[in-house]
Amino acid sequence: MGSAVAGSHSVIMPMPWTYRHASAEWQRFLDIAKEEMDLVSNNSAYTAIEGVLLAFRRRLTVDQALRFADALPSVVRAIFLYRWHPEAPAPWGSRDAQTAEAKALRPDHNLTPDNCIGATAIALRAVVRPDEIDPVLSAIGPEAEAFWRVAPERLRPVDFP
Repeated sequence: MGSAVAGSHSVIMPMPWTYRHASAEWQRFLDIAKEEMDLVSNNSAYTAIEGVLLAFRRRLTVDQALRFADALPSVVRAIFLYRWHPEAPAPWGSRDAQTAEAKALRPDHNLTPDNCIGATAIALRAVVRPDEIDPVLSAIGPEAEAFWRVAPERLRPVDFP
């Protein structure tokens, strides 16, 4: 267990950090998003986060979405990919249109605030290092970079490797 044989050499295959610490990583992400959106329940924050991730995903090609998913923490990645049926990417549109789309998820039970995209971006950047996410966003394009941009004074330190 924990190693693979490559030729005559043994290679250690460590468990990825995001798998070993998935619960703690997810809880930090969720807590920051909930705080930034001024929501009181984890369920409300989850709905908002899911809406933001789905709004972003709809604008990506399959290759772009999978590259983005690879940079995400494990639980956030699972939410991003859950029940995905790829279609042609939607136009980026305005931030207001993206926000309205995020807020439309489960409309009868959705308390998602207008700052949902920015709040989710702050939470994401608190658990993903810039050197892991920024090249992916840059490869997707300026719209993706703008979607996840956070003013430097709003960034929180990344607590995870």
